[in-house]
Amino acid sequence: MFGNLTNLEGSLFDEFRRLEQQVDELFGRGGRLPAIRSVVKGTFPPINVGVTPEKVDVYVFSAGLDSKTLDVSIQQNLLTISGERKSPEAENARYYRKERFQGEFRRVITLPEDVDPERVVAQYTDGILHVAVQRREASRPRQIEIK
Repeated sequence: MFGNLTNLEGSLFDEFRRLEQQVDELFGRGGRLPAIRSVVKGTFPPINVGVTPEKVDVYVFSAGLDSKTLDVSIQQNLLTISGERKSPEAENARYYRKERFQGEFRRVITLPEDVDPERVVAQYTDGILHVAVQRREASRPRQIEIK
């Protein structure tokens, strides 16, 4: 009477899968709302930013990218990292879920006012781009001797 419900083109089950994926993207898995300073789930590439009195360290987790395809620039305390991630796909394949990001990306990180844009070092090792931005010497804390 009903036939095979899982084989229908554009079936109700496809709509439920699409709805589930949209809800996952909106709220993330686990049912809690993202933190106030977090980015949307699936933002690529993920980053960590650490700060010391001497420098700002930015770690960009970009496994599988060729370092020659990355563009890193700094202007007016904005560090911009952009590039493109390509993913091989089988012809005539039907994907039920694609979680690996592919395509062009761009991340912009606001740096503290006291960084020195002339003293930036970028290094790509084992899928991690490390950008170290030194702080200006005048803005670093220093010990003053009392006489």
